[in-house]
Parts: sequence; C-alpha cells; structure tokens
Amino acid sequence: MARLVDTYRGAVYPWHCDHMGHMNVMWYVGKFDEATWQFFALLGLTAEFLRRNRRGMAAVEQRIAYQRELYAGDVITVGTGALEVCDRVIRFVHEMRNGTSGDVAAVTVLTGVYLDTAVRKASAFPQEVKERAIAHAVDFELPWAG
Repeated sequence: MARLVDTYRGAVYPWHCDHMGHMNVMWYVGKFDEATWQFFALLGLTAEFLRRNRRGMAAVEQRIAYQRELYAGDVITVGTGALEVCDRVIRFVHEMRNGTSGDVAAVTVLTGVYLDTAVRKASAFPQEVKERAIAHAVDFELPWAG
C-alpha cells in the first residue's frame, strides 16, 4: 500500500473565517476540491486530457468529518490516496492537517465517476489511469468507521 501523496499546501486567510472565528466549511470543501484536481492530474486526468478526449469527472458522493478547527494564519496540507478503483468509479480520501501542529483538521471521502461528456454517461477509465490510481491505493482508517 502507498502512503498519502501531497496534493495541496496553503494557508488560512482571514476571509476564510466565519463569525465563529474559524475557517468556514465552504473553504474546507474548496481546498479539498483543489487537492482533488491535483490528484487527478497525478493520475493523468489533466484538464487538457479530459478536454481532448471529451471526458470528465463527476463527484457523486462526499462525506466530511471535521476534527480540529483551523484559524487565520494556520498553514495546511492535504494528503490523498485511493480507497477503491473500479472500471468507471474511484473512491478516494483527503486528509487535511494543520501544517504546524500536524493535527488532523478534517477528512473527506469522495466518489467520482469518469464520464463521456458527449453522451453524459459513465465510461471506463483508460488502463494507464486505472493503474496509476491503484498505485496510490491506501489502507486508511476513516474517522466514522469505528
């Protein structure tokens, strides 16, 4: 099994924070989304590849566990790994950490479907993409699993 691969590094800015003084949930989702596209590019699913081949990715499910608050000035990292790779579907995990303390701030699991954008139907991943995804498979204990 592989380890989580770094897919995002960034910081929490004051405008990411809500009236409670911590990073608002919409920014967790946004940063996880940026990590997703980095992970997809690592697998070969770049924007250019998807456009050229009339393919796309659609998120069909997402679950998030918020574990620690993040505040303005905190640096963050996201690590990503594949949990399940099927012909047309990938399920993957992102783990967001406070880059200074190392504490896990949030974990999300997403399920994505590879699409033929011309007919708007699920399509089989190219073999090389599937192989790259399998190479990034992780054994990850989800926070809601126990």
